[in-house]
Amino acid sequence: MAKVTKPVKIGNITVGGGHPVAVQSMTSTRTTDIEATLHQIHRLVEAGCEIVRLSIPTKKDLEAFKVIRKEVPDVPLVADIHFNYRLAILSAEAGADKIRINPGNISNKERVREIIRACKANGVPIRLGVNSGSLEKDLIDKYGGVFPEALVESAVRWVQFFEDEDFTDIVISVKSASVPQMIRAYRLLSEQVDYPLHLGVTEAGPPPTGVIKSAIGIGALLADGIGDTIRVSLTADPVEEVKAAWEILQALELRSRGPMLISCPTCARVRVDLIKIVQEVQKALEKERLPIKIAVMGCEVNGPGEAREADLGVAAAPGMGLIFRKGRPIRKVKEEEIVEALIEEVRKLEKELQTS
Repeated sequence: MAKVTKPVKIGNITVGGGHPVAVQSMTSTRTTDIEATLHQIHRLVEAGCEIVRLSIPTKKDLEAFKVIRKEVPDVPLVADIHFNYRLAILSAEAGADKIRINPGNISNKERVREIIRACKANGVPIRLGVNSGSLEKDLIDKYGGVFPEALVESAVRWVQFFEDEDFTDIVISVKSASVPQMIRAYRLLSEQVDYPLHLGVTEAGPPPTGVIKSAIGIGALLADGIGDTIRVSLTADPVEEVKAAWEILQALELRSRGPMLISCPTCARVRVDLIKIVQEVQKALEKERLPIKIAVMGCEVNGPGEAREADLGVAAAPGMGLIFRKGRPIRKVKEEEIVEALIEEVRKLEKELQTS
């Protein structure tokens, strides 16, 4: 059962408080390149990104952020700040929906206080992040290195600091590039705080490695009921991060943003080009938003029987395909007509559900 955390509003999205797990990503364009950044934001939102983070390392980036803010008023934007506390303050005043800081990277507590005051004055929440690069030296010495226990103690220490300043509009992250460390850190943290947790495996790498590491780390925690918002951090087009995040949520049946495609592995029983058929079906379904299960099976063994729970499916055989619905055969088609026929049945089902 999912742990219900404190709700925190980020623009028009609420995380925690039992709300659906939110999908985040971060622009990879230079924020000063306003046109490119806006284009990427629109692509991310179209792919299903619900919260977009932008890097603000300089005053020029801040000025660009102000323009971007006006152009996308309905997209929750997070200002990503490291080291320069003044930029965090100015970003809160410039309309950021959340400020992301690693307090350990700010040179002293008084400057963190100033950030808190600015965010409180402007109604802006803060994502309080802890990772290996921002961990305090005394904790590294205490634990003999960067370990989950050290990350969690740092996070709890900062939570207490924020609470002492009467500021509780916070989201917390304790990311690590190590999947086992990341899982343990979040499990420990979840036992000690009731604030929303932002999950991610930091520096996960390129696909497919980064997707696999993120799916294991994020997925294990979500399966435990831990986590309120996620980012799949990839060395790739950030749109791929969003797609992977939705696949994780859909695999755990937490949220859906389109059909779930089920297909069997190829084996010696398959007598059709199953990989090609699956790829064509997948491409045809890219923009569908109907939350149904569709099965593409390569033979009668893995046909309607094993895929009985699918809303629609096809069992392929040499030269033909048997289209089925909830395990019940409804029509036979030629092999070359499988994809077209299956998509046709998807459209029929979509109309039925819309009028029911």
